[in-house]
Amino acid sequence: MQREDWDRKYAAQVRLWSDRPNRTVVAELSGLAPGRALDLACGEGRHAVMLAGLGWDVTGVDFSEIAIAKARARSVEEELDIQFVCADLLRYDPEPAAFDLVLVVYLQIPSAERRLVLAEAASALARGGSLVLLGHDLTNLAEGVGGPSDPEVLYTPDDIAAELPDLEIEKAERVFRDVAGADRPAIDALVRARRPKG
Repeated sequence: MQREDWDRKYAAQVRLWSDRPNRTVVAELSGLAPGRALDLACGEGRHAVMLAGLGWDVTGVDFSEIAIAKARARSVEEELDIQFVCADLLRYDPEPAAFDLVLVVYLQIPSAERRLVLAEAASALARGGSLVLLGHDLTNLAEGVGGPSDPEVLYTPDDIAAELPDLEIEKAERVFRDVAGADRPAIDALVRARRPKG
């Protein structure tokens, strides 16, 4: 979808997504010492807010002006100091080797574009920094529920791991997510990777 489409979606509801952070993301981030975090495709800022509340220095980036405005308003309401940037991730150049965590949650874009974003995400990691990606898995199309219906924007954990050649892959697996009112879970791809310290 284009930026204008996302702006319309975000403008149509008070909250397009849940206020609460994704449970899988919370589990993956537990135990990490706070540092600098970069939340790519941050939407309304639910994960940026969570991270800032835990003591992280957070930058959230999204190309929807409406989503960023909502994220900024929430951070003010919760008295959290978060830098939000409205930018297209295909043209956004994060500070290299500067972040202890890069988070990419439900960024569903065509594979060629995704590879560009992931290359920038990996380059933004400091030594020893972690990248956590969670998104709709390709198998969700036939076996899960919800999510995009275009296979071009879906992927597998192995796809993502292969697109992060300079990082150490710590986890690449499918996870199941309960969906209210559905008779089966959604299937997500989870990848956690780290930039070597040496």
